Amino acid sequence: MPRSVNAVASRARRKKVLKQTKGNFLSRKNVITVAKNTLDKGLTYAYRDRRKKKGEFRSLWITRINAGVRQFGMSYSEFIGKLEKKGITLNRKTLADLAMNHPDAFKAVVEKVK
Repeated sequence: MPRSVNAVASRARRKKVLKQTKGNFLSRKNVITVAKNTLDKGLTYAYRDRRKKKGEFRSLWITRINAGVRQFGMSYSEFIGKLEKKGITLNRKTLADLAMNHPDAFKAVVEKVK
């Protein structure tokens, strides 16, 4: 009796990996063993960096808010502390957007906090 191998499924698995590694350099895109390693590493980085991105955006917002409040003679920590004390519940994303794109509105918030 001939040996039974599930060639259809194994070929599909290999094709799936090669499709996902499309665009990589040299053998990383067409040699299955190398492509598999590349794909594993790439998916690991993607998973990690989806979480890391949130922290990077937060630090960007903090930098923008700090630059905005420095013009009014305050530091970032001082501004955030007074903001909390006054009970103003604007998040950092919104404050950074105001500081960058709507300086008059940001100035009003800073004046209210002072």
